[in-house]
Amino acid sequence: MESIVKIGQPVPGFEMDVYNPAKGDFGKISLDDMKAKRQWLVLFFYPADFTFICPTELNDLAEQHRELKAMGCEVVSVSTDTKFCHLAWHQSERLLQDVKYLMGADPTGNVSRIFGVYDEATGLALRGTFIISPEGKLAASEVNFYNVGRNASELVRKVKANVYVAGHPDEVCPANWTDGRKTLKPSAKLVGKVYEAIAA
Repeated sequence: MESIVKIGQPVPGFEMDVYNPAKGDFGKISLDDMKAKRQWLVLFFYPADFTFICPTELNDLAEQHRELKAMGCEVVSVSTDTKFCHLAWHQSERLLQDVKYLMGADPTGNVSRIFGVYDEATGLALRGTFIISPEGKLAASEVNFYNVGRNASELVRKVKANVYVAGHPDEVCPANWTDGRKTLKPSAKLVGKVYEAIAA
């Protein structure tokens, strides 16, 4: 399950059918569209509709969707199910009632393979989260096995940090950085003196 794209590299172009819960209709999404709109993009891969951990994850993501959207970030959940299956699941699973972000359909596994989350043995995608910059480069990734769910609050923190450093390229965000906390400016003077810089 080696990924085609590596951190910091341009993501190969892709297109997917989507179910749009906000409109109750189908559509398409492509990386070229996101780049043209200069939007950040989160791809949130999960194994399958009508399963057990997956609706809890999508519900958790829905609770953070407004904040991600406010940062100019498009969110797309992705599984190897069809757009029709997404519609049926959204209509039947109460945990998904607040899901308004796009639900991507990758039945061929082509997009999942780009990010190295396609499991050839099952035809499903692992729990992979990928942050893509407005320039179309892979900024961050996280992959979990089938049996461990993710934390959307941490995803929001990582998107905020990536948005911040994109606008402040001479700064870096230390561990557990959140809005308003101190960043660091790498330099020869900072070597061996990070404690003092953070404590100051």
